[in-house]
Amino acid sequence: MTLPSGQLIDDLISLGGAGSLVTALPCAAEPAAVGGAVRIGVHRDGPLPADGLGGFDILLSADVAAPRPWVGVQNLDAAIALLGDRIAAQLVAASVAAQVLRTSLQLEFDAALAMESLAYSMLLGSRGFAAWRAATPARGRDEADAPRVVVEVGDDAIRIALNRPERRNAVDAAMRDALCDALEFAAAHPDRLPVELAGIGPAFSAGGDLDEFGSAGDVGEAHLIRTLRSPARLLHTLRDRATARLHGACVGAGIEVPAAAGRVVAKPGAFFRLPEVSMGLIPGAGGTVTIPRRIGRQRACWMAICGADVDVETALAWGLVDAVEP
Repeated sequence: MTLPSGQLIDDLISLGGAGSLVTALPCAAEPAAVGGAVRIGVHRDGPLPADGLGGFDILLSADVAAPRPWVGVQNLDAAIALLGDRIAAQLVAASVAAQVLRTSLQLEFDAALAMESLAYSMLLGSRGFAAWRAATPARGRDEADAPRVVVEVGDDAIRIALNRPERRNAVDAAMRDALCDALEFAAAHPDRLPVELAGIGPAFSAGGDLDEFGSAGDVGEAHLIRTLRSPARLLHTLRDRATARLHGACVGAGIEVPAAAGRVVAKPGAFFRLPEVSMGLIPGAGGTVTIPRRIGRQRACWMAICGADVDVETALAWGLVDAVEP
């Protein structure tokens, strides 16, 4: 017998397969990191617990200066409520994000990218993504016929710039492929010059081109393409000589890809956001791999599920960026 979707979700929540579980810390026992429920540990006062934290997907503290793996917030109850609302709005995507992030750091970089892509492709067939796509119809828009990526080879560096300023450097398939070509060129350059990645216009990148989301005719083939043409993977191979220079909005792919660079420099006023869970998806440009390797999986899970902006000062304190320079 097939259960109605509403009843099935209710059963999943009651069994810990979806939804959220909030635990006040310190607690008697660390929760088992199984099932799809997002496990949130909450610290209100007293010494920060240091042990028994591995079973939690997100750790929130009323101490705004709480160290990694904690997320320090000024209003703890408001943060808990916001997380609850975001999880309830996209139960499946939030659960999958937590599950993928639990495993990412245990895998080699390329294997973790493959796992992310498999989960992303699966979610393209979910009710949550279908509802977002129906509420956000794709638009056809004219734009300048210009190269998506500009490459300049200097005596001191290879400079690669995203070049779709009228769309705030939204990453479509054409830009992804052009960026891969540029990074492959840099990797093969005989002089092994330093590589700098930047964006032209008001923002480094506003993320993936929303008009292309879900447009692939075959999600299995899209997975194979995604793993074969991955800018994050290529930038990771160049990380020892790669610097990403970020400014303005760095959303979705706009932080997931540059986080793979060995050094990330941001301008004052830059901000960072992972919006994909609100669309019924998870970060799909490498974010479940690159970002936890910089800030830890609990803070990455907070970014992915909460979807809130992270300002440049917080990004610097967390290690999401390495420096802030005018």
